[in-house]
Amino acid sequence: MPARRRITSVAIQKDKGLAGRGLIAGLLTAGLALGVGQLVAGVTGQQGSPVVAVGGLSIDNTPPAVKDFAITAFGSHDKLVLVTGILVILACFSAAIGAVAVRRLAGGMIGLAIFAAVGLLAALTRPGSSVTEIWPTLVGAAVGAVALYALVRAARRGPARPAAGRRSGARGSTFGPEVGPGVWSAASGSAPGPGGGPASAGRAGEGGRAVGGGPPAPPRRPRPPGRGSRSQGSGPERRRFLVASGAVAGTAAVAGLGGRLLYERSSVATAQAALRVPVPANPGPTLPPGTDLKIPGVGPFITPNSSFYRVDTAIVLPEVPPSSWSLRIHGMVSQEIQLSFKELLRRPLIEDYITLCCVSNPVGGPYIGNARWLGASVASLLRQAGIRAGADQLLCTSVDGFTSGTPIQTVMDGRDAMLAVAMNGSALPVEHGFPVRMVVPGLYGYVSACKWITDIEVTTFAANHAYWTVRGWDQQAPIKTESRIDVPTGLTTLKPGPVAVAGVAWAQHKGIAAVEARVDSGPWHEARLAAVPDIDTWRQWVWEWDATPGNHLIEARATDKTGYTQTAFQAQPPPNGASGYPRVSVVIDTA
Repeated sequence: MPARRRITSVAIQKDKGLAGRGLIAGLLTAGLALGVGQLVAGVTGQQGSPVVAVGGLSIDNTPPAVKDFAITAFGSHDKLVLVTGILVILACFSAAIGAVAVRRLAGGMIGLAIFAAVGLLAALTRPGSSVTEIWPTLVGAAVGAVALYALVRAARRGPARPAAGRRSGARGSTFGPEVGPGVWSAASGSAPGPGGGPASAGRAGEGGRAVGGGPPAPPRRPRPPGRGSRSQGSGPERRRFLVASGAVAGTAAVAGLGGRLLYERSSVATAQAALRVPVPANPGPTLPPGTDLKIPGVGPFITPNSSFYRVDTAIVLPEVPPSSWSLRIHGMVSQEIQLSFKELLRRPLIEDYITLCCVSNPVGGPYIGNARWLGASVASLLRQAGIRAGADQLLCTSVDGFTSGTPIQTVMDGRDAMLAVAMNGSALPVEHGFPVRMVVPGLYGYVSACKWITDIEVTTFAANHAYWTVRGWDQQAPIKTESRIDVPTGLTTLKPGPVAVAGVAWAQHKGIAAVEARVDSGPWHEARLAAVPDIDTWRQWVWEWDATPGNHLIEARATDKTGYTQTAFQAQPPPNGASGYPRVSVVIDTA
């Protein structure tokens, strides 16, 4: 191969190696910046963590249709999918920053500055954000800039080369070819002597003739790159970059682990386990016999805490110690109220079985559950504060900035609207609002079930708009009368004969009066209903179907105690909840 072509090939391979080191440098820089940011967030608060802040900004600006798709497709894993997507995008952007930086450091630093600006914007625009939440991004970006500089220097460095080599043999290459021992090239102009030493110590002149003594040595066949050659990032050049990369990766891991440990130290698990649930002043109703039909596959009357649905906007669950929790009730009131957690527990507490439902629940969906709640009456607190004329909304704010708007009329009409402190006989799980959350029977969660609540402003719907209402959802959202078919599931072939068609139905604060089922659009058949303690819970139902061979479509509908029957009109969740008959396609064995 001619010398020029061989040198160009080596240069191309060196450029590829440099680009690869740039990609690694960018990824390591991002990892270190995020690790340090997590470490700082362990001190200033997890809401300031760059990934958490950007994730929160993404949720805040997600169209309702996309939100519904994420909930439907990924369920309770929607936030994990979101964070994973953010990290993938960040990795691609970071790799691009590194690729640019090894060629032009200033360009890489500009990319890093853009990365920091996005994090700062996300941290500062979150509801309830404070100045302390910018520090994780600022410190992480600063440390990342130092790391990027060091990695780029290590990636660029190569072994010392003769000055003449750049003039004669390195055209088209940034650094020029490296020449292994015993290899003659036009760049060095020297030939090997006996024992591998140079035949001439003179400076190379034109035509390969030595200047300063000795006849020119005949050219020898060059060695292919990679065979004993140092032209592809081996030797000191590679070792320097590997050492720098290892140092950055190790620091990132230590910082990330430190941030994790700080987060775990702030956990409220100990306080949660130590909380003794008070005895209610007004105990909940006694469960009548037959509230649970105990049909395999049907949702139990009481949903265990561990399997109760979770839908909220929190990327990281707020850890709020009861000792530092407080609630402020203000706005259109005669006197402002400030409550500590201990003061809340000293109030007369009420207990009730209440079914909660998410507005994003599709027809027959899983985002609904029933539990026994214990808490302080919201109505009694509002009467103490004194509601001024014209007020019609409670604007409730979570510790993470989320807001929900609850109609005052529904809270004051006698239903058991409460500030809940316990769920199914134990302290609230953190994912369900520990230490305090709002629970209002009969309303979709986005207007009634504010978790980690810390502020209630008595106001009007005209003056203030809550989180989801500004995104197109209805301001007042009573739960629709609905039903669900839990069995059969349609996933297996059934045998002809008796088949239990069963599920749950709900019409919170109205109560379920009847449930009917039908097959293949035939006549409706009334189902047998389970007992219920009051009108604020869901109700199990079952219809015994004499199944015949073939493919069949089963449908159900519920009627509440006001006389309203569930509509067949199919509507998606936005803007006020889904509607339509639940349907299950089943196959009955023909054999």
